[in-house]
Amino acid sequence: MKPWAADFALSFNTIKVHRTGAVLTVNWTLIAECLIWFNFFLIVAARMAWMRFTARPGPTIWFAPDRPRPWYLLWSAAGWGNLRLAATPIEAEVAFHFHDSTWSPAAADTHARQFNFACRDVSKTHVARVFGEVFGYPLLIDPTTWSGPAVEKSETNGDHSGRVIDCPVQPRDGSCYQRLVDTAQGGFIHDLRTPCVGGRPVVVLTKKKPADDRFSIHNRSVTLSPPEQIYSPEELADIGRFCAAMGLDWGSLDILRDRPTGRIYIVDVNKTDVGPVIALSLADKLKSTALLAAALKGLVEGASNPPAG
Repeated sequence: MKPWAADFALSFNTIKVHRTGAVLTVNWTLIAECLIWFNFFLIVAARMAWMRFTARPGPTIWFAPDRPRPWYLLWSAAGWGNLRLAATPIEAEVAFHFHDSTWSPAAADTHARQFNFACRDVSKTHVARVFGEVFGYPLLIDPTTWSGPAVEKSETNGDHSGRVIDCPVQPRDGSCYQRLVDTAQGGFIHDLRTPCVGGRPVVVLTKKKPADDRFSIHNRSVTLSPPEQIYSPEELADIGRFCAAMGLDWGSLDILRDRPTGRIYIVDVNKTDVGPVIALSLADKLKSTALLAAALKGLVEGASNPPAG
Protein backbone atom coordinates (compact mmCIF):
# COMPACT_ATOMS: atom_id res chain seq x y z
CA MET A 1 0.00 0.00 0.00
CA LYS A 2 1.25 3.47 -0.88
CA PRO A 3 2.35 5.76 1.99
CA TRP A 4 -0.10 8.42 3.17
CA ALA A 5 1.98 11.24 1.69
CA ALA A 6 1.32 9.87 -1.79
CA ASP A 7 -2.31 11.02 -1.44
CA PHE A 8 -1.28 14.67 -1.34
CA ALA A 9 0.69 17.27 -3.26
CA LEU A 10 2.43 19.64 -0.85
CA SER A 11 3.53 23.20 -1.54
CA PHE A 12 4.64 26.07 0.66
CA ASN A 13 1.18 27.00 1.90
CA THR A 14 -1.29 24.53 0.34
CA ILE A 15 -2.09 20.83 0.33
CA LYS A 16 -3.87 19.36 -2.69
CA VAL A 17 -5.74 16.08 -2.30
CA HIS A 18 -5.03 14.05 -5.43
CA ARG A 19 -8.23 12.01 -5.46
CA THR A 20 -10.74 14.84 -4.97
CA GLY A 21 -8.77 17.83 -6.21
CA ALA A 22 -9.55 19.73 -3.00
CA VAL A 23 -6.97 22.35 -2.01
CA LEU A 24 -6.40 23.12 1.69
CA THR A 25 -4.62 26.22 2.90
CA VAL A 26 -1.91 25.50 5.42
CA ASN A 27 -2.51 27.80 8.39
CA TRP A 28 -2.65 27.55 12.17
CA THR A 29 -6.31 26.48 12.08
CA LEU A 30 -5.52 23.52 9.81
CA ILE A 31 -2.48 22.57 11.88
CA ALA A 32 -4.51 22.68 15.11
CA GLU A 33 -7.24 20.52 13.56
CA CYS A 34 -4.67 17.97 12.36
CA LEU A 35 -3.27 17.72 15.90
CA ILE A 36 -6.77 17.22 17.32
CA TRP A 37 -7.42 14.46 14.77
CA PHE A 38 -4.06 12.82 15.53
CA ASN A 39 -4.98 12.53 19.21
CA PHE A 40 -8.14 10.64 18.21
CA PHE A 41 -6.16 8.50 15.75
CA LEU A 42 -3.72 7.40 18.47
CA ILE A 43 -6.59 6.21 20.68
CA VAL A 44 -8.20 4.23 17.85
CA ALA A 45 -4.84 2.76 16.79
CA ALA A 46 -4.10 1.73 20.38
CA ARG A 47 -7.50 0.03 20.69
CA MET A 48 -6.94 -1.78 17.39
CA ALA A 49 -3.57 -3.08 18.58
CA TRP A 50 -5.02 -4.20 21.92
CA MET A 51 -7.97 -5.98 20.28
CA ARG A 52 -5.71 -7.71 17.78
CA PHE A 53 -4.04 -9.58 20.66
CA THR A 54 -6.96 -9.96 23.06
CA ALA A 55 -10.19 -10.26 21.08
CA ARG A 56 -11.58 -12.72 18.58
CA PRO A 57 -11.06 -11.41 15.03
CA GLY A 58 -14.10 -9.87 13.41
CA PRO A 59 -15.23 -10.26 9.80
CA THR A 60 -12.76 -9.43 7.03
CA ILE A 61 -13.55 -6.76 4.41
CA TRP A 62 -12.15 -6.26 0.92
CA PHE A 63 -12.15 -2.62 -0.25
CA ALA A 64 -12.07 -1.83 -3.96
CA PRO A 65 -10.73 0.00 -5.84
CA ASP A 66 -9.12 1.82 -2.86
CA ARG A 67 -8.57 1.13 0.83
CA PRO A 68 -9.75 3.78 3.32
CA ARG A 69 -7.01 5.80 4.99
CA PRO A 70 -7.15 6.53 8.75
CA TRP A 71 -8.83 9.92 8.25
CA TYR A 72 -11.93 8.26 6.80
CA LEU A 73 -14.79 7.44 9.16
CA LEU A 74 -15.06 3.93 7.74
CA TRP A 75 -11.47 3.16 8.78
CA SER A 76 -11.99 4.15 12.42
CA ALA A 77 -15.37 2.39 12.67
CA ALA A 78 -13.94 -0.81 11.18
CA GLY A 79 -10.91 -0.67 13.46
CA TRP A 80 -12.96 0.06 16.57
CA GLY A 81 -15.23 -2.89 15.77
CA ASN A 82 -12.24 -5.21 15.21
CA LEU A 83 -13.15 -5.71 11.56
CA ARG A 84 -10.16 -6.64 9.42
CA LEU A 85 -9.06 -5.12 6.12
CA ALA A 86 -8.24 -7.92 3.69
CA ALA A 87 -5.11 -7.78 1.56
CA THR A 88 -6.73 -9.74 -1.27
CA PRO A 89 -10.37 -10.40 -2.27
CA ILE A 90 -10.10 -14.12 -1.57
CA GLU A 91 -9.35 -13.45 2.12
CA ALA A 92 -12.51 -11.38 2.66
CA GLU A 93 -16.05 -12.31 3.63
CA VAL A 94 -17.64 -9.14 2.19
CA ALA A 95 -16.62 -6.32 -0.16
CA PHE A 96 -16.99 -2.53 0.03
CA HIS A 97 -16.78 -0.18 -2.93
CA PHE A 98 -14.54 2.67 -1.76
CA HIS A 99 -13.52 5.44 -4.15
CA ASP A 100 -13.25 9.05 -2.98
CA SER A 101 -14.70 10.66 -6.08
CA THR A 102 -17.97 12.25 -7.17
CA TRP A 103 -18.36 9.78 -10.03
CA SER A 104 -16.88 6.37 -9.31
CA PRO A 105 -15.97 3.63 -11.78
CA ALA A 106 -17.67 0.28 -11.62
CA ALA A 107 -15.82 -2.35 -9.62
CA ALA A 108 -15.73 -6.04 -10.41
CA ASP A 109 -18.15 -8.24 -8.48
CA THR A 110 -16.06 -10.34 -6.14
CA HIS A 111 -18.41 -11.32 -3.32
CA ALA A 112 -22.00 -12.34 -2.78
CA ARG A 113 -22.35 -9.60 -0.16
CA GLN A 114 -21.22 -6.21 -1.39
CA PHE A 115 -21.82 -2.69 -0.08
CA ASN A 116 -21.93 0.73 -1.79
CA PHE A 117 -21.30 -0.86 -5.19
CA ALA A 118 -24.46 0.80 -6.52
CA CYS A 119 -23.56 4.25 -5.12
CA ARG A 120 -21.42 5.61 -7.96
CA ASP A 121 -22.83 9.12 -8.49
CA VAL A 122 -22.95 11.61 -5.60
CA SER A 123 -23.01 14.76 -7.73
CA LYS A 124 -25.16 17.55 -6.31
CA THR A 125 -27.69 17.36 -9.14
CA HIS A 126 -28.13 13.59 -8.85
CA VAL A 127 -28.50 13.79 -5.05
CA ALA A 128 -31.07 16.59 -5.35
CA ARG A 129 -33.00 14.76 -8.06
CA VAL A 130 -33.19 11.55 -6.03
CA PHE A 131 -34.16 13.57 -2.97
CA GLY A 132 -37.11 15.16 -4.83
CA GLU A 133 -38.30 11.78 -6.08
CA VAL A 134 -38.21 10.20 -2.61
CA PHE A 135 -39.47 13.09 -0.46
CA GLY A 136 -42.00 14.50 -2.93
CA TYR A 137 -40.86 18.13 -2.83
CA PRO A 138 -38.01 19.72 -4.79
CA LEU A 139 -34.54 20.92 -3.89
CA LEU A 140 -33.38 21.61 -7.45
CA ILE A 141 -34.32 24.89 -9.12
CA ASP A 142 -34.03 26.35 -12.60
CA PRO A 143 -31.81 29.43 -12.08
CA THR A 144 -33.18 31.08 -15.23
CA THR A 145 -36.76 31.17 -13.91
CA TRP A 146 -36.29 31.17 -10.11
CA SER A 147 -36.76 34.58 -8.48
CA GLY A 148 -34.84 35.42 -5.32
CA PRO A 149 -31.93 33.91 -3.38
CA ALA A 150 -30.61 30.45 -4.24
CA VAL A 151 -27.49 28.36 -3.75
CA GLU A 152 -24.95 27.74 -6.50
CA LYS A 153 -22.65 24.75 -5.88
CA SER A 154 -20.05 22.81 -7.77
CA GLU A 155 -21.24 19.37 -8.83
CA THR A 156 -18.11 17.79 -7.33
CA ASN A 157 -18.13 16.39 -3.82
CA GLY A 158 -16.03 18.08 -1.11
CA ASP A 159 -15.51 21.28 -3.12
CA HIS A 160 -16.99 23.69 -0.51
CA SER A 161 -17.23 26.47 -3.10
CA GLY A 162 -20.95 27.09 -2.66
CA ARG A 163 -22.33 30.61 -2.63
CA VAL A 164 -25.67 32.35 -2.25
CA ILE A 165 -26.79 34.12 -5.43
CA ASP A 166 -29.80 36.14 -6.58
CA CYS A 167 -31.82 34.61 -9.37
CA PRO A 168 -32.67 34.65 -12.22
CA VAL A 169 -29.18 34.01 -13.66
CA GLN A 170 -27.68 31.98 -16.46
CA PRO A 171 -26.27 28.68 -15.16
CA ARG A 172 -22.53 28.07 -15.15
CA ASP A 173 -21.06 24.83 -16.47
CA GLY A 174 -20.35 22.29 -13.75
CA SER A 175 -22.69 23.94 -11.23
CA CYS A 176 -25.85 22.83 -9.48
CA TYR A 177 -28.62 25.21 -8.38
CA GLN A 178 -30.74 24.58 -5.30
CA ARG A 179 -33.24 26.47 -3.21
CA LEU A 180 -31.77 28.28 -0.20
CA VAL A 181 -32.80 26.33 2.91
CA ASP A 182 -33.18 28.64 5.91
CA THR A 183 -31.53 27.06 8.96
CA ALA A 184 -30.47 30.37 10.54
CA GLN A 185 -31.06 30.91 14.23
CA GLY A 186 -29.34 33.47 16.44
CA GLY A 187 -26.87 34.46 13.73
CA PHE A 188 -25.79 30.86 13.08
CA ILE A 189 -26.80 28.20 10.58
CA HIS A 190 -27.21 24.56 11.58
CA ASP A 191 -26.27 21.53 9.48
CA LEU A 192 -27.35 18.02 10.44
CA ARG A 193 -24.52 15.63 9.51
CA THR A 194 -26.15 12.22 9.64
CA PRO A 195 -24.02 9.06 9.27
CA CYS A 196 -26.13 6.14 8.05
CA VAL A 197 -25.43 2.42 8.05
CA GLY A 198 -27.70 0.03 6.18
CA GLY A 199 -30.07 2.89 5.43
CA ARG A 200 -30.50 3.84 9.08
CA PRO A 201 -29.19 7.00 10.74
CA VAL A 202 -26.87 6.03 13.59
CA VAL A 203 -26.09 9.43 15.12
CA VAL A 204 -26.72 13.07 14.23
CA LEU A 205 -24.04 15.76 14.49
CA THR A 206 -25.52 19.25 14.65
CA LYS A 207 -22.88 21.56 13.20
CA LYS A 208 -23.10 25.26 14.03
CA LYS A 209 -21.45 27.92 11.82
CA PRO A 210 -21.71 31.70 11.43
CA ALA A 211 -24.45 32.55 8.93
CA ASP A 212 -21.99 34.46 6.74
CA ASP A 213 -19.65 31.43 6.54
CA ARG A 214 -22.15 28.66 5.86
CA PHE A 215 -20.01 26.81 3.28
CA SER A 216 -16.85 26.66 5.40
CA ILE A 217 -15.36 23.35 6.52
CA HIS A 218 -14.76 24.83 9.99
CA ASN A 219 -17.50 24.60 12.63
CA ARG A 220 -18.05 26.82 15.65
CA SER A 221 -19.45 23.88 17.62
CA VAL A 222 -20.81 20.36 17.09
CA THR A 223 -23.21 18.40 19.29
CA LEU A 224 -24.07 14.70 19.20
CA SER A 225 -27.67 13.45 19.33
CA PRO A 226 -29.55 10.21 18.72
CA PRO A 227 -31.49 10.32 15.42
CA GLU A 228 -34.84 9.91 17.18
CA GLN A 229 -34.36 13.27 18.90
CA ILE A 230 -33.83 15.06 15.58
CA TYR A 231 -36.06 13.29 13.06
CA SER A 232 -39.66 12.07 13.15
CA PRO A 233 -40.45 8.40 12.41
CA GLU A 234 -41.72 9.46 8.98
CA GLU A 235 -38.51 11.35 8.25
CA LEU A 236 -36.39 8.39 9.35
CA ALA A 237 -38.36 6.15 6.99
CA ASP A 238 -37.86 8.62 4.11
CA ILE A 239 -34.14 8.81 4.85
CA GLY A 240 -33.98 5.03 4.59
CA ARG A 241 -35.79 5.11 1.24
CA PHE A 242 -33.40 7.81 0.03
CA CYS A 243 -30.35 5.71 0.97
CA ALA A 244 -31.84 2.74 -0.88
CA ALA A 245 -32.49 4.85 -3.98
CA MET A 246 -28.88 6.13 -3.88
CA GLY A 247 -27.46 2.63 -3.35
CA LEU A 248 -25.85 3.91 -0.15
CA ASP A 249 -25.14 1.22 2.45
CA TRP A 250 -22.57 3.31 4.33
CA GLY A 251 -22.10 7.08 4.28
CA SER A 252 -23.04 10.43 5.77
CA LEU A 253 -25.85 12.71 4.66
CA ASP A 254 -25.80 16.48 5.03
CA ILE A 255 -29.34 17.42 5.97
CA LEU A 256 -30.85 20.88 6.48
CA ARG A 257 -34.11 21.60 8.29
CA ASP A 258 -35.92 24.59 6.82
CA ARG A 259 -36.95 26.80 9.74
CA PRO A 260 -40.11 28.34 8.18
CA THR A 261 -41.61 25.03 6.94
CA GLY A 262 -39.98 22.43 9.21
CA ARG A 263 -39.12 20.29 6.19
CA ILE A 264 -35.78 18.52 5.88
CA TYR A 265 -33.62 18.63 2.75
CA ILE A 266 -30.78 16.21 1.97
CA VAL A 267 -28.23 18.39 0.18
CA ASP A 268 -25.15 16.16 0.07
CA VAL A 269 -24.12 12.50 0.19
CA ASN A 270 -20.66 11.50 1.45
CA LYS A 271 -19.97 7.84 0.64
CA THR A 272 -16.32 8.21 1.67
CA ASP A 273 -16.93 10.49 4.64
CA VAL A 274 -13.99 11.92 6.57
CA GLY A 275 -14.26 12.02 10.33
CA PRO A 276 -15.12 12.24 13.07
CA VAL A 277 -15.91 15.96 12.80
CA ILE A 278 -13.00 17.85 14.35
CA ALA A 279 -15.08 20.22 16.50
CA LEU A 280 -16.80 17.30 18.25
CA SER A 281 -15.50 16.67 21.77
CA LEU A 282 -13.14 13.72 22.20
CA ALA A 283 -15.69 11.90 24.37
CA ASP A 284 -18.35 12.27 21.67
CA LYS A 285 -15.87 11.31 18.94
CA LEU A 286 -15.28 8.02 20.75
CA LYS A 287 -18.98 7.52 21.51
CA SER A 288 -20.03 8.09 17.89
CA THR A 289 -17.21 5.85 16.64
CA ALA A 290 -18.36 3.04 18.95
CA LEU A 291 -21.97 3.38 17.74
CA LEU A 292 -20.90 3.39 14.10
CA ALA A 293 -18.61 0.42 14.70
CA ALA A 294 -21.49 -1.59 16.17
CA ALA A 295 -23.77 -0.67 13.26
CA LEU A 296 -21.07 -1.50 10.71
CA LYS A 297 -20.38 -4.85 12.33
CA GLY A 298 -24.10 -5.61 12.28
CA LEU A 299 -24.27 -4.67 8.60
CA VAL A 300 -21.30 -6.83 7.68
CA GLU A 301 -22.46 -9.79 9.74
CA GLY A 302 -26.01 -9.41 8.44
CA ALA A 303 -27.38 -9.38 11.99
CA SER A 304 -28.99 -6.08 12.92
CA ASN A 305 -28.58 -3.75 9.94
CA PRO A 306 -29.41 -5.28 6.55
CA PRO A 307 -28.09 -3.50 3.45
CA ALA A 308 -30.14 -0.60 2.11
CA GLY A 309 -32.66 -1.70 -0.47
